[in-house]
Amino acid sequence: MKKNYQINILGQDLSVSSESGDEHVASVVQYVEVNVNQIKSVTSSRNALNIAILSALNIADEYVKLAGMNRKLSEELGSRTDRLIDLIEDVRNKDIPCDVRD
Repeated sequence: MKKNYQINILGQDLSVSSESGDEHVASVVQYVEVNVNQIKSVTSSRNALNIAILSALNIADEYVKLAGMNRKLSEELGSRTDRLIDLIEDVRNKDIPCDVRD
């Protein structure tokens, strides 16, 4: 069931709904706040919109990189699984005496 949360980011009060739970929402808010604070520390802009856009770009960049890594790892896992299945089938199809197989 969705729950409403009141959060404040860059001085903006926001109402958000989530089914993910209190800890997850708090973790997401903290992640965004850390990213916003990193941007604030390296930019001369104090414009909240600029900081929010730069933060969104950084978070999107991280997401795209992680999604690519996830895709590669999933493909590799699938390939290794297929090879293991082939090896198991090869062993099962060999002529092995019944007393060894049982």
